[in-house]
Amino acid sequence: MRKSIDEHIFAGERALFYEQELFIKNSIFEHGESPLKESRDIEVEQSIFKWKYPLWYSKTANIHDSVILDSARAGIWYTDQVRISHTTIEAPKTFRRSTDITLDHVDMPNASETFWMCDGVSLSDVSAKGDYFAMNASNIKAKNLRLTGNYSFDGCKDVEITGAKLLSKDAFWNCENVVVSDTFITGEYIGWNSRNLTFVNCTIESLQGFCYIDGLTLKNCRLLKTNLAFEYCKNISADITTTIDSIKNPISGVINAEGIGEIIFDDPQIDPKNTCITFGRCETCRMPLTR
Repeated sequence: MRKSIDEHIFAGERALFYEQELFIKNSIFEHGESPLKESRDIEVEQSIFKWKYPLWYSKTANIHDSVILDSARAGIWYTDQVRISHTTIEAPKTFRRSTDITLDHVDMPNASETFWMCDGVSLSDVSAKGDYFAMNASNIKAKNLRLTGNYSFDGCKDVEITGAKLLSKDAFWNCENVVVSDTFITGEYIGWNSRNLTFVNCTIESLQGFCYIDGLTLKNCRLLKTNLAFEYCKNISADITTTIDSIKNPISGVINAEGIGEIIFDDPQIDPKNTCITFGRCETCRMPLTR
């Protein structure tokens, strides 16, 4: 039978070490590291975490309508099956090397270096601010994510993002198997050194973006202030509804845009014939015009 604790103040290191099947409500975790270390089947509601490492090496933790303060940093590491909803997480580095994580209606005003090396991350209506978000994580699904922070999703695999707003310089580097749809992105050098990136119905501002990629798909996307794009990028399938300022040294594929300011091929090792570049549309038949 699950035990309940209501209106309690916990202090001291490992206050609830190895506790199991426990419901905690209206409580405060004061000074004292690792209060719920090695816990199992824990539910927390309307409570406050104030100190470091609250959930390490734990399994099955549900946190609802609570607060994890900045001083409770590095809070959830090496933990499996975490559900957090309607909660504010102020602390940085909150998730690391953890699996099966679900966040719903969560605010993360200091999310720097969070979700590192995590697997199985589901985010719904999450607002986050911080650099190096989700580095080397895998199996990520995000809906209505609002992220401000540079170098996000570096080294990630198997990512699905929809309906998001990403203000993130150098996002999606060193990635594999990423699908982003109905999303606004502003972020300079996007997607370098990656494989199998797909963007659908996105608006993207990118200085010298989409370079050194193998397998790039852009469907019905708007590129704003994008120059020197697609350098050393191969297997491109790009349908752009705006003008691209300039394209430089693509290796292979098809690129169609409403307009292209400049096309640059200055690497003698690249054969321009391997990339079909079209722009504009014939007013009579509405078919693309070849360069």
